[in-house]
Amino acid sequence: MQNPYFYIFFFFLFAIVGTSSLFGQEFDTITKVNIRAEKEIDIPLKDSLKPIDSVKIDSVKPKKSFLEHDVVSTAKGYKYYDVKSGKAYLYDQAVITYGDMKIEAGLIILDRNKSEIYAYGIVDSTGTYLQRPIFTQANNVAEPDSIRFNFKTQRALVHNTRTKQSEFNVKAEVTKKENDSVYYMKNVKFTTSEDIEDPEYYFFARKIKFVPDEKIVTGFVNMYIADVPTPLGLPFGYFPLTEDRASGFIIPSFGDNQNRGYFLQNGGYYFNISDYVDLAVLGDYYTNGSYGLRAESSYAYRYRFGGNINIRYEKLLNSEPGFPDYSEQSIYNITWNHRQDPKANPSRLFTASVNLGSSRYYQETINQNNTGNFLNNNMSSSISYNKTFSGEPGVNLTIAATHNQNTNTQEINMTLPSVNASIDRIYPFAPKAGTKKGIIQNINFQYSLRGENRFRTTDSLFFKPEMFRDAQTGIQHSIPINTNFKIFNHFSVSAGTNFQENWVFKTISREYDAIEQEVVTDTVNGFDAYRTYNFNTSIGTTVYGYFNFGKDKKIQTIRHVVRPSLSYSVNPKFDEFYDTYLIPATSGLPEEVVEYTRFEGGLFGAPGNRYSSSIGFSLTNDFEAKMKSKDTTATEPVKRKLLNNLQFTTAYDMAADSLNLSPIQVRGVLPVVQDKFDINFNGALDPYALNNSNQRINTLNINNGGSLLRLTRANVSFGYNFSSKLFEKGAKDEEEPDKLEDETFRNGGRPDDLFGRGTNQDGTLYEDEEQEENEDDINQEWYNYKIPWDLRLSYTMTYDNLRRQDEISSHSIMFSGNIEIAPRWTIGASSGYDVKNKGFTFTQLRFQRDLESWQMSFNWTPFGVRESWYFYIGIKASVLSDIKYDKNRERDRSL
Repeated sequence: MQNPYFYIFFFFLFAIVGTSSLFGQEFDTITKVNIRAEKEIDIPLKDSLKPIDSVKIDSVKPKKSFLEHDVVSTAKGYKYYDVKSGKAYLYDQAVITYGDMKIEAGLIILDRNKSEIYAYGIVDSTGTYLQRPIFTQANNVAEPDSIRFNFKTQRALVHNTRTKQSEFNVKAEVTKKENDSVYYMKNVKFTTSEDIEDPEYYFFARKIKFVPDEKIVTGFVNMYIADVPTPLGLPFGYFPLTEDRASGFIIPSFGDNQNRGYFLQNGGYYFNISDYVDLAVLGDYYTNGSYGLRAESSYAYRYRFGGNINIRYEKLLNSEPGFPDYSEQSIYNITWNHRQDPKANPSRLFTASVNLGSSRYYQETINQNNTGNFLNNNMSSSISYNKTFSGEPGVNLTIAATHNQNTNTQEINMTLPSVNASIDRIYPFAPKAGTKKGIIQNINFQYSLRGENRFRTTDSLFFKPEMFRDAQTGIQHSIPINTNFKIFNHFSVSAGTNFQENWVFKTISREYDAIEQEVVTDTVNGFDAYRTYNFNTSIGTTVYGYFNFGKDKKIQTIRHVVRPSLSYSVNPKFDEFYDTYLIPATSGLPEEVVEYTRFEGGLFGAPGNRYSSSIGFSLTNDFEAKMKSKDTTATEPVKRKLLNNLQFTTAYDMAADSLNLSPIQVRGVLPVVQDKFDINFNGALDPYALNNSNQRINTLNINNGGSLLRLTRANVSFGYNFSSKLFEKGAKDEEEPDKLEDETFRNGGRPDDLFGRGTNQDGTLYEDEEQEENEDDINQEWYNYKIPWDLRLSYTMTYDNLRRQDEISSHSIMFSGNIEIAPRWTIGASSGYDVKNKGFTFTQLRFQRDLESWQMSFNWTPFGVRESWYFYIGIKASVLSDIKYDKNRERDRSL
């Protein structure tokens, strides 16, 4: 869009031409209208006193006016036309409107003799300059002190003009319009500060060539901070003004590292490929030869799909070649996120979430914005395509590739591809109309297929021939048949059976080598299959119990909800798929017959060779209370949860020779603060005793001199978020969830900041929420009488006694918080304490100062193996994001 002053000049030209009939009238006297009231009047475009011509139709057709809109002028003070001087005056809140263009000023003068137009403010009795000219065209607004425009030459002089171009606010002492697209300015201030009259900083140029919406070209320019000139200057400057994305260089940050020397980091080039996709190629270079390369691309097609892909590679050299501490390594990381708009195609869906690479990437990377992500011990990926085929019955098809990588053990599990297909449930005996009733009408079955090509490998063998050589391939067919019904109107019964057929393309053969005296296992390639089936049934109900204490009591009613469930399952043994081999007797050892199955270690496991007939029991409890409300105006009691989902589960195998009863699993949730603070607990109780070797024996613990049940495992955990808003009067019971930044996940981070926050490439912290300025912030500009703060807590403790350890295996508390000590000062910290090992976990301190147009931050890891710090100060606006200073100290590297 053109600069607003382009429309100012043409607007005055239209206004002059539009009122030319006023100049052409022959008045006998000077007409002066002085309006003291608030009423606004229009200047007539025709003389109402001129006699009407007797010839109504002129044979000469008048020239057609090129004005597309009416010109309307108003003034609160007066309108005045001087015939002798050829000038028209509009005074006090003068307004001229033409179409969507409008000029407002204290005084507007139109001089016909000089072909010029002037717009000024006015001075009040106190000497204050008021009603400066304001030009509005569509959404563009300009506010100079005065305007002088010649509508013949179409040149103009504008004094003390103020305008906004892209992210710049510009103020020029004198502006000269040369033509429609070029302006020359003298003594110009331009800044990204919102207050152009008193900016925190600005660039001052003596001469400027200004092309609206394109560029600013300056002569000598230097930077002022708080009106104090700095030695930062350039003999000339070029500043692009386009609001669209544009290709260009990304200026790197400079620093030094004690292990790798001086460096340039995060420099490169940005490619604005199209409106749908972009690409940033970045790099790091260290003087000892280390380097890093990154390619980051985002793409979007409105109402269809969008996503981003990042590829990172680093070649790390430690010390110098020839030194004893010299080492080198290569690490990489690939992330890809693709999302499809749900409305794009209801029957097809393609999604991708990829995070794979070197297991040591987050621990060893030299890129500063990955600080804190080293605590991630797992990387996972999933790419899937889903297609739904409508019809009777419907068919669902999913083709996917998955990846899971443990960064500690460097083990990788990958499926490439994984195919899942299923047919919707079919009810062969259901009525054509109405609901299904009874055991027969609810009989249903479906068919599903699962095929996988799975790789188990390590980081060092990833995508090497050894990885593909050990691949496992298989297909599993499943046909479940189920039904459900009610008995006695209160008991829900379900029954079912499941048939599976598994196809594999690799089995094993095992035999004993008498010469080598060892068991030899060979891999047999070829098709093979086995079939299994089972049966299960269950019955359950819900029981409600009430304890009434009276409406005048604080606790009026307690409701106890019990959900008992009894199940039975049968799994036959499939010993026909088992073979044996003989280990001959040796000195001191008898002859041994060993049973094995050729499907051992297969993709879908091995068929069972032991018959089981188990009865399972589950009991779930919920306790709720109706309590008298603290609000005296409330008519209804308040509901509160006392104990939620208290569950006991166990099973008894009737076919087992010993240890028939499984350990009793206990779990539950204890609400402390309604809908805000819950304590989760779980544990296991074993009825059997241990022998001297700490192994379970077929003797009840109570018969062995112990208690009825033996606690073998227990865990307690909770997490709680609270802030100063909870203690404010009228605070809501529920807080809105935090808004998470996609950048956190794109760089491998956690959704919370318990493990610290990462940094953007400009040094600023990832923010959970956008900070919006409100009225309280303005009132607290100089004195923050309300100090906002927030705190996150996470606690966990695990007790182990499976083999008489009788120990707390893990016990830790994590916390993260922020406090706003002033409206623009924020201090944050993330840390934790390992109670068992008596030491602090990864600790990060954050200091952030909002300097209005600038941003300053300091991140510090004060101790530990990741001890480091990072300081940054720079301009917020993206157009000047390269004007910054940052300094960091990386952590010490260990060989």
